[in-house]
Amino acid sequence: MAGAGVATLDGMSERVRVLVVDDDPLVRAGLRMILGGGAGVEVVGEAGSGAEVPALVAEVRPDVVLMDLHMPGVDGLAATERLRAVPGAPEVLVLTAFEADGHVRRALRAGAGGFLLKDTPPADIVAAVRRVAAGEPVLSPEVTRRLIGLAVGAGGGGGDRRAAARERLRALNTRETEVAAEVGRGRSNAEIASALHLSVPTVKTHVSAALAKLGLNNRVQLALLVNDADLAS
Repeated sequence: MAGAGVATLDGMSERVRVLVVDDDPLVRAGLRMILGGGAGVEVVGEAGSGAEVPALVAEVRPDVVLMDLHMPGVDGLAATERLRAVPGAPEVLVLTAFEADGHVRRALRAGAGGFLLKDTPPADIVAAVRRVAAGEPVLSPEVTRRLIGLAVGAGGGGGDRRAAARERLRALNTRETEVAAEVGRGRSNAEIASALHLSVPTVKTHVSAALAKLGLNNRVQLALLVNDADLAS
């Protein structure tokens, strides 16, 4: 479903097509101004409800959907879950005024590539859109701290969740498991390559293989699974 725009973390030269979803027209207008001023970013559509997302995605073919969570009718969580369940779906970057623990985890488990608060500086929002389009997870510092606190407080996943996660990860070979553990620690491909004495392309290959074997959409979901298994400590 994703459009023709492609972002790369090296050159960041290709145009990223964005669909803005928020029930507040003023917020949508502000985001259009912010993103329109960002190099290589183009707003290709707007929606005021999650119910409008599937048809608009099919019509305008965005690379990234910038999604609010709290909307009447179909909210952003439900819209994200439905959208990311479709093969070839665009990336989703959640932008919301709230950061309730359940909302963060549900959005990320559904396949959202990032989670930002609406007080994020405009330049950082533009940068986050480009990074999510390039396949890199993006979390605001507040959300990252909260997720770490939850993981530490729970000792990873609960007993049943931990066992289930470890059983799923048995589908990976030894090297893929090592790479997955590093992803769970929040390390970039370059950092993983350095830690495991691999090339960056090899790391990317292992990450892609792990995602495919586990039926996951992105690195965020892989990191959550690794933390559920308590393998990232």
